[in-house]
Amino acid sequence: MGILTRFKDIMASNINALLDKCEDPEKMIDQYMRNLESDLGNVKAETASVMAEETRAKRELDDCNEQIAKMQSYAEKALLAGNEADARSFLEKKQQLTTTQAALQKAYDVAKDNAAKMRQMHDKLVKDIDSLEARRAAIKATMKAAKAQERINEVGASFKGAGNDMAAFDRMEAKANKMLDEANAMAELNNSQEDTDVDALAAKYDEQPANTAVDDELAALKAKMGLN
Repeated sequence: MGILTRFKDIMASNINALLDKCEDPEKMIDQYMRNLESDLGNVKAETASVMAEETRAKRELDDCNEQIAKMQSYAEKALLAGNEADARSFLEKKQQLTTTQAALQKAYDVAKDNAAKMRQMHDKLVKDIDSLEARRAAIKATMKAAKAQERINEVGASFKGAGNDMAAFDRMEAKANKMLDEANAMAELNNSQEDTDVDALAAKYDEQPANTAVDDELAALKAKMGLN
């Protein structure tokens, strides 16, 4: 019955403790389930063997009980037939069978108890495996989510590195805009100066307002002096 001790050790193991020691819980839970499936196969084989032993012990006990009943019946028939010696022989055989019956009953009781224990452990292992299968699916789903989050974190970290480049581009853009604004301002100032120079030059040729009195006096003087 070493399988019983083995089975108890299996069910007493702490799966969470095993997962804590493993770097990859998903691989660990798969291996753990494979081990349990293998143990279940062993438990099934042992359970079938113990149950077969119970059946055999029960059959031997039933056969013995049947023989005891027959010896009792033969003894009674022999007495009715007036054959006391035959009756004695049947009763002696009955006593022998009764002694055997006690041993067979004990063997059957042990086999029956062992079969009940093995069947109980078998059923519990099956139930626990079903429960762990559901937990395995949950663990795998959690691992997938965790790995997806890790990838997102890695991508996010790479964008943080690009943030410095973005800041540099912002500075260069601001500097370019400043240079453009300064150039436009200088062009505006230059255009304003050119307009002033042109205006001054044009004024040189603008018709000056006539001074009639002076012109008349100048003409009279020129006539007097014979300069006309």
